[in-house]
Amino acid sequence: MIEIGLTGWGDHPDVYAPSSSAKDKLVDYSAHFPVVELDSTFYAIQPERNIRKWIAETPDNFRFIVKAYQGMTGHHRGELPYASVEEMYEQFRLSIQPLQDAGKLAMILVQFPPWFDCTKENVQEILFIRNRLEGFDIAIEFRHQSWYSSDYQEGTLGFLRKWNLIHSVCDEPQAGDGSIPLVPETTRADKVLFRLHGRNVQGWRNLSGDDQAWRKVRYLYNYVDSELQEIQTAVQKLKAETEEVFVVFNNNSGGHAAQNAKRFQKMLNINYERLAPKQLDFFEGEW
Repeated sequence: MIEIGLTGWGDHPDVYAPSSSAKDKLVDYSAHFPVVELDSTFYAIQPERNIRKWIAETPDNFRFIVKAYQGMTGHHRGELPYASVEEMYEQFRLSIQPLQDAGKLAMILVQFPPWFDCTKENVQEILFIRNRLEGFDIAIEFRHQSWYSSDYQEGTLGFLRKWNLIHSVCDEPQAGDGSIPLVPETTRADKVLFRLHGRNVQGWRNLSGDDQAWRKVRYLYNYVDSELQEIQTAVQKLKAETEEVFVVFNNNSGGHAAQNAKRFQKMLNINYERLAPKQLDFFEGEW
């Protein structure tokens, strides 16, 4: 099974009904896609009321890929807003437990920063996180190229397999050490994650040093059909090796993610059933 979705549901105008308001966005989104990456959890651990609201707004078979809080992955700057690391993990677990109980948690995405390189200390950090999130399915995404060097790639994949961790396969700009190659390998028999970040090499690098401006263009990319065909080959390889392939388009700085995802869905001849009961006819001409 191939499940296609986008990063977040709040910034994809192509999938909203003309008469919808801001509060309808998740409902509209779930009429198009069966999975979404929940990225608000990266910036702040969400209150349980938000999680339960999102559960109620989505179909029974809809699932969330929850991005781990930035304080857990080394992205957070400054002092953590928690009394201890233990409290931070406990609050995160309590926050997402309702998704697990509802059968709507596909996995937790633990995305490490570009400076998280392949060292013994960082291997131990991954195990620390795994132990703190025991009982949840965890996907690991690297951003430093060393994990996939000729010396370490097999060891990296073997490590993920040994500890039952999901490999996050990425398509992203090839921009030196702070980017990884496309390695379509699965480390579990039940599921794998494939995230598409676009191929904007200049946008990937923060050459100006302006974080705010950089974030607006980092994922500015529109995949052409020949590139989506490359992605299709990789996805079909993964599909032959695991039960579920979750494909998430993250190239939305210019609003291209939804259109690319729809085109990719058509290429694969996939029609999702049991989505939210919305009338979609007026959308069909857009893809």
